[in-house]
Amino acid sequence: MKNQKVCPKCGGADILIVDGEVRGYGTGNNIMLGASIFSAVEVDRYICCSCGYTEEWVNMRDIEAIRKSKKAHR
Repeated sequence: MKNQKVCPKCGGADILIVDGEVRGYGTGNNIMLGASIFSAVEVDRYICCSCGYTEEWVNMRDIEAIRKSKKAHR
């Protein structure tokens, strides 16, 4: 949905984006990598208004920080 602007489940094109954000106490659309809000990585959400399907995307600039995090694993 992020790149094609079309839902992969229903083919709908009515896509909304909720931008990732970090707020006090770790609230918002994010992944906390440490104890501080300064370690949070924002997660953008893409929502199909036709069927309700959602996807979450992390900015590529934050991938290396996630890789180095003790919270990430395979």
